[in-house]
Amino acid sequence: MDITYIIMVLPAVLFAMWAQSYVKSTFKKYSKVGNVNGLTGAEAARKILQMSGIYDVSIENIAGNLTDHYDPRDKKVRLSDSTYNSTSVAAIGVAAHEVGHAIQHAEGYAPLTIRNAIIPATNIGSKLSIPLILLGLFLTGLGEQYILVAYIGVLCFALSTLFQLLTLPVEFNASHRALNILETSNMLYDNELKGAGKTLRAAALTYVAALAVSLMQLFRLLLIVGGGGSRRRR
Repeated sequence: MDITYIIMVLPAVLFAMWAQSYVKSTFKKYSKVGNVNGLTGAEAARKILQMSGIYDVSIENIAGNLTDHYDPRDKKVRLSDSTYNSTSVAAIGVAAHEVGHAIQHAEGYAPLTIRNAIIPATNIGSKLSIPLILLGLFLTGLGEQYILVAYIGVLCFALSTLFQLLTLPVEFNASHRALNILETSNMLYDNELKGAGKTLRAAALTYVAALAVSLMQLFRLLLIVGGGGSRRRR
């Protein structure tokens, strides 16, 4: 940890910690508010899939709390214990959001398609970025040209930032779809819909925070690599 981390990255990390805490407290609050139709998260998810004409996506229960996600490879909406059998407005909102991803997948929603396509490169880049940066900075003692290795490491890290950037429209769009469907289908009413909306907006903040952390870390790495190259040239 150095001054660049404290000034640039730490505030973003603290924001991310607050966002995680906020989404948990918001979900907890609206998990105590039931929906008048008595639908569970799993039932709402199945109903939305049928309304959307999607019959090749299944609903599964997985262990954990707020571990809900859509798996495009297996075409499965996986709902956590806190969502699957719950009749709360928070659970309905989360379930509808995950089905929103299934709808995006079925429609070929461009940001989701691009994000899924770069996942392999992102995984490799995240593993190679720091080793390449450290190796590049070390090798500059043998020649200035080796700073290029460090910049390749920064580029690898930038793939993770790009992934986080693409995640924002994917998540916001899924929430928008979810709330529209819940309203037009009368699955939720008035205050119930507001509770689901607040839950999804709180969750969206975690993705904004993740992007902020990644961006600040990317800028920090650029400063470190740029500074390392400058010192070698003196």
